Amino acid sequence: MANHKSALKRIRANETKRLRNRYQHKTTRTMVRKLRDTKDQIVASELYKTVSSMLDRLAKKNVIHKNKASNLKSKLAKHVNRLAVATA
Repeated sequence: MANHKSALKRIRANETKRLRNRYQHKTTRTMVRKLRDTKDQIVASELYKTVSSMLDRLAKKNVIHKNKASNLKSKLAKHVNRLAVATA
């Protein structure tokens, strides 16, 4: 166990951050799945903006790697664009 006051504070702070990161990561994954299941192009394009922002935020905070965020955004953009072609 930690012997210093600052080390105890670090443990508390790290646990708080871990839980927050876990919640945000899980929420983002759920939104990504929701976007992939969407068949309506208008809804998908609105949802894409939200998901893209969430992925950028996770990458900025180093919860996920920036390249992973970019790859996900790219695949989701392709999905949304395919929906636009399918409805046209």
